[in-house]
Amino acid sequence: MTKPLTNRGSAVNSLLGQSTPYCAQYDPTLLFPIPRQEKRDELGFDLHYLPFQGLDIWTAFEVSWLNQKGKPNAVIAEFAFPADSPNLIESKSLKLYLNSFNGTRFDSQQQVEELFIKDLTLACGDSVDVLIRSLNFDETLTGVLPGENLDSLDIEVTDYQVNPTLLTTEPSSEKVSETLNSHLLKSNCLVTGQPDWGSVVIRYEGMPINHENLLKYFISFREHNEFHEQCVERIFTDIMKQCKPDNLTVYARYVRRGGLDINPYRSNFEDEFDIARTIRQ
Repeated sequence: MTKPLTNRGSAVNSLLGQSTPYCAQYDPTLLFPIPRQEKRDELGFDLHYLPFQGLDIWTAFEVSWLNQKGKPNAVIAEFAFPADSPNLIESKSLKLYLNSFNGTRFDSQQQVEELFIKDLTLACGDSVDVLIRSLNFDETLTGVLPGENLDSLDIEVTDYQVNPTLLTTEPSSEKVSETLNSHLLKSNCLVTGQPDWGSVVIRYEGMPINHENLLKYFISFREHNEFHEQCVERIFTDIMKQCKPDNLTVYARYVRRGGLDINPYRSNFEDEFDIARTIRQ
């Protein structure tokens, strides 16, 4: 019988950064939801209105379970959490939850997929989409980020804490539509302080954003402690406040850690924003 999900609360109360026993028997109570509103209060978001839509797309590379004969299955699983769900899932708890499938026997892949959907939907408070991929598929996953890469700009950097005032627009009367990217995004885990490496893409329509200052702003996250989803929402909010574009999408693709990567996007004008996996993912 499935036990009720009781874990909930601030990230500091999670198992992240703590020594935890390995559990190989299915246990959905390992999932630890964290209310998104905690950090959104800092950004001034109304509880009932968000200035964007989007998803948090997680890829799990270490997913396995046993069939009824004891033979293991190994797959890649992709989870898509709605940005307007009440909770995000703390990453270590998702890893522990996935590990709990390793020694458990199931009738079929469909049964596993149905459990993923049920458990993750309950934990985050909204419908979660799940895609399970065979390790034998031949689809091309890696590619390059869209748009102009800013990383070759010759800039001097002195600020490694988030500084929205770095963001400026060019003195121009003409609006532009452009896509820009950088591989120099780095932040740190909110709880453990471990580094999170990522690539970021923005697509916007509005007054031209100064490229050098935008790159400095991305780099200013280098010593900042926050979860991936929260960093993307902060980038979206800061650009909207400082540069006031008509339309904006922010998408970050983070390097996997512990067999998981997290790729959030937020947009006020695009329903979907699909980017091929980068070479370091």
